[in-house]
Amino acid sequence: MKREESQLQDVNVDEIESNCDQVVDSAESRSDELWNSFDDMDLKPELLRGIYAYGLERPSAIQQRAIVPIVKGRDFITQAELGTGKTATFSVSILQRLEHDVKGTQALILTYTRDLALQTHKVIVALGDSMNIQSLVCIGGTNVREDMAKLRDGVQVVVGTPGRTCDMIKRGALKTDTIKIVCVDDANETLSRGFKDQIYKIFQSLPRNIQVTLFSATMPEEVLEFSKKFMRDPVRILVKKDELTFEGIKQFYISVKEDRKLDTLCDLYKTVPITRAVIFCNTRRKVLVLTDAMLGRGFTVSAMHGKMEPKQREDVIKEFCTGSAHVLITTDLAHGTINIRQVSLVINYDLPAECLLYNRRIGRGGPSGRKGVAISFVTTKHVPTLREIESECSPLGIFKYHPLINHSEFYHIKIDEMPLNSVEWAIKLSEPKCSEPTSTL
Repeated sequence: MKREESQLQDVNVDEIESNCDQVVDSAESRSDELWNSFDDMDLKPELLRGIYAYGLERPSAIQQRAIVPIVKGRDFITQAELGTGKTATFSVSILQRLEHDVKGTQALILTYTRDLALQTHKVIVALGDSMNIQSLVCIGGTNVREDMAKLRDGVQVVVGTPGRTCDMIKRGALKTDTIKIVCVDDANETLSRGFKDQIYKIFQSLPRNIQVTLFSATMPEEVLEFSKKFMRDPVRILVKKDELTFEGIKQFYISVKEDRKLDTLCDLYKTVPITRAVIFCNTRRKVLVLTDAMLGRGFTVSAMHGKMEPKQREDVIKEFCTGSAHVLITTDLAHGTINIRQVSLVINYDLPAECLLYNRRIGRGGPSGRKGVAISFVTTKHVPTLREIESECSPLGIFKYHPLINHSEFYHIKIDEMPLNSVEWAIKLSEPKCSEPTSTL
């Protein structure tokens, strides 16, 4: 039976908040609602092996509250940013729900870029390494006939972009009658980037009793409308304090003229120990110019931007993640495609214009309670933007005007001026952190 919107109970926006089961403050611990260890979640032994083999030691705040309810079949809305552990949250939950005796597709994960789909697919495969499961990444740029053949042979998990997924359903290659759980990742982006109609078409083809999980950095109107139409009595979790992403990160700015940025960056190489760094620029042209300039001065760097072919981007990411390249110069394309624990330094060569972009960029450094540094180059022209970022952004990219949040419960970020004295710099970096390592996928 297909899902019929008319048979679903409409929920007013105000009721969505009042019906929330939990609002998570990761600084608090409520033992009756927490599963503090993966061992306590009654997961399959082969899945546990995959979790620990992947390097996840203990559940993050969101995983402690979300995995078990999702496994039990609850619809779920989770407002969480990069670095909170959301990818592992839905990946572990989905893998636990798979039935080995069902040949057809049981889980569908939708995201808005092919790079994110590839990344999620790799996490699914890694965590399910001992489970003998088949996962297919369904994205543009792959061979359609090969994808259709794999779907006919049977895959339990499909990770895809809306366009290709919709096409596979239309062709009859992706059968939806056995799908029991669907996850919309980065829903704020997926539903607002022109994919809304495709997402709605996909959901019209799904079984009416489908379990829906939704992960979103913010809750714009598109996301609220979607939850109203396609979700039933969802548990909703909001992470209020994201110490996993931000408490381990020292944030600094350097006042600099535009024509002195390159020299300043080169000087940083002499001051800051760079084991793995991401340098963000606001435009593709700036990425190319800076990359050429750094290579010309003898520095080894890699570059990535949106105009590159998908295969080129994949090769660059692979080199960076494996350690073949230690410095990546990129546009904001990278903030959703790099998910590694070894990034120790993020440099905003250009200060982003939006608070959310700033949060996403610096969330690449210092995950899992490890130390990291974020340095922003700020010209006189962009000082007001810096102050706005400090005052308007919470650690999850939630702004003052968010309609569902009491913002007095959030705290603002503080960005210090970069110390010029190298000794002072070393002291600041050596300040102890109390965060215990946790998973960040």
